[in-house]
Amino acid sequence: MSLEVSIIVPDRVFWRSNAKEIILPTLSGQMGVLKDHIPLLTGLDTGVMKVRSETDSRWLVMAVMGGFALVNNNKVTILVNEAELGSDINYEQAEQTYLEAKSSLDNLIASDGKDKLEAVLRLKKSKARFL
Repeated sequence: MSLEVSIIVPDRVFWRSNAKEIILPTLSGQMGVLKDHIPLLTGLDTGVMKVRSETDSRWLVMAVMGGFALVNNNKVTILVNEAELGSDINYEQAEQTYLEAKSSLDNLIASDGKDKLEAVLRLKKSKARFL
């Protein structure tokens, strides 16, 4: 038996399959999930999620943009605001977006408030996509 994984975005089921192992970007750091993990509900941060399928030893990499993960009885349900497969991301475009977000935040380093918070969120999202 393996883990039954479902990744759900607001308008659809993004990805569903079985897996041997998952690494989640939780709010307190990365967390691994294997078969027979204890029941758990955790918040997810914007970041990189990795899934190792049960038939292949390679990792499937995805960028996820915040949400929640529920682990119970070898079922993992992941609810996120956005998700994108690493293989679908244009590397050059992701790099450019990351550099622009980093530059924007550097220009706001001395300020505080809404603009800085939005710049930090753009940087986190672009960094997750840059993988």
